[in-house]
Amino acid sequence: MKILISNDDGYQAPGIHALAEALRTIADITVVAPECNRSGTSNALTLDRALRLHQSDNGYYFVDGTPTDCVHIALTALMDSPPDLIVSGINQGQNMGDDTLYSGTVAAATEAYLFGIPAIAFSQVDKGWQNLESAAKFARSLVLNGLPGLPKPYLLNVNIPNLPEHELKGTRLARLGKRHVSEPVIRELDADGKPRYWIGPPGAAKDAGEGTDFFYTSQGYVTLTPLQIDLTNYRQLQVLEQLELGSL
Repeated sequence: MKILISNDDGYQAPGIHALAEALRTIADITVVAPECNRSGTSNALTLDRALRLHQSDNGYYFVDGTPTDCVHIALTALMDSPPDLIVSGINQGQNMGDDTLYSGTVAAATEAYLFGIPAIAFSQVDKGWQNLESAAKFARSLVLNGLPGLPKPYLLNVNIPNLPEHELKGTRLARLGKRHVSEPVIRELDADGKPRYWIGPPGAAKDAGEGTDFFYTSQGYVTLTPLQIDLTNYRQLQVLEQLELGSL
């Protein structure tokens, strides 16, 4: 099996190292990740400048761009043939609910999916890398056992509580929950006394009921959520089909 590994925390992040070490025992791995932390970049491609690809002493490749850049360059310029699977992570912090729209971790997996390659995004629920080995062991087990019967390509979002392996209660299929509106921006003054702003933390979970990723992870379960790219609002499309739009 050939696997491409990426992330959004950067090629030196503990999460990607743990994931690579866990998967190299079962697959031929290639690591291509951002040079530095590029969290929250979503599916951005860098189009306003050239990108550079470097290789570190441990064999990892890194790009001075976004997670999507990394996967795109790996597939179109670096690898001789497509990998069997692309995995992203392990992210420092959850990617649940609305997070998936902003997440660079999920975006790296999404780019693979757009190329027709199965992809999995792995995240720990809490920041701090606590019990990272447990998360890496789960990722290895999921990749090793596969997802029999699931049509390819697939795009899977996985969130793992920061618990020791023996405390994880199991795995649950979950739908995405939903957050409240994000917290206000943080305002401060720079050295010249001019205001500048930091994006505030995400809001609390608004829809965290049973069946959601928020609910099950809070109970100690790993959640698996299959994602899709189609953003069409079919319900509104049906409403609009009843309107007379020809005169517009």
